[in-house]
Amino acid sequence: MLSEFSLIDRFFARRAAAHPSNAKAGTLGIGDDCALLAPRPGQMLAISTDMLVEGRHFFADVDPEALGHKTLAVNLSDLAAMGAQPQAFTLAFSLPKADEAWLTAFSNGLFTLADRYGCELIGGDTTGGPLNLCVTVFGSVPPREALRRDAAQPGDDIWISGTLGDARAGLGVLRGEWTANASDTATFRRALERPEPRIALGLALRGIAHAALDLSDGLAGDLKHILDRSNMQAIVDVDAVPRSDALRRLSHEIQRRCTLAGGDDYELCFTAPASARQKVEAAGREASVPVTRIGTISAPDTAADRPAIHWHDAAGTPLTLTLQGFDHFHAD
Repeated sequence: MLSEFSLIDRFFARRAAAHPSNAKAGTLGIGDDCALLAPRPGQMLAISTDMLVEGRHFFADVDPEALGHKTLAVNLSDLAAMGAQPQAFTLAFSLPKADEAWLTAFSNGLFTLADRYGCELIGGDTTGGPLNLCVTVFGSVPPREALRRDAAQPGDDIWISGTLGDARAGLGVLRGEWTANASDTATFRRALERPEPRIALGLALRGIAHAALDLSDGLAGDLKHILDRSNMQAIVDVDAVPRSDALRRLSHEIQRRCTLAGGDDYELCFTAPASARQKVEAAGREASVPVTRIGTISAPDTAADRPAIHWHDAAGTPLTLTLQGFDHFHAD
């Protein structure tokens, strides 16, 4: 039977030691009481933590390799939203049992993604208990180039990377809320279980975008965070919100629910001045990620006006929509 330390050594420490990090982020990594992390010269550390809990963020029967991928991907997505270069991460988790086949697949998914972005595992913890996965990720970004939520300006365009709604559509199919053909179901499930962090786009948007975040809890809820922090309002064309061909085959009502209030997209939502449209499109091409303009930032008319999203359709008709992003204590 695997002990705590043999589990760490077999599935994580040795893999971390062999990691082809470009700059060896961990001056001291796994094996001591603390890791020692050296910021890159002229850079600030960007730090983010996310937790994935069985039954809340993933199903019990999820492919463990896909879960390993997603466990790190959701954290790398936070770095992407700040325009930060991945550097290192820690992993803490509890497991119901030390299943060698499960651990092999999980660690393969985790390290395959870590290798792609030169992100080194430098420490963590493990214990027995309900399946719970927690990653803290570290990145680097020049102080004046970090993409922050509080930097949106009046007249900024609002942009979205990739497409929205497939992950929520996948959750709906798995829950039996609606049905889709086999091909579309596979598309939705991949979006739900294997999100792609937009690291290259975040880096390409340095010096171009004003404000940014990643869409983890749905456009309606997450865009509101930018508006709250920047004290701005937004006008959004719901018909311009990018969606996949698979999602377009579902009903109009489901499309809106998934694209506007769904979660787990991990695409970037960002604002940039209208004068930078060609630069934004070039950044998308450089990162091989489609980018779509969906709306505009505006200043409140009066000091008493609260940050808000004003929805309209392609014809400019105002829409009254009751939308709320994902709430981790009141999941839909």
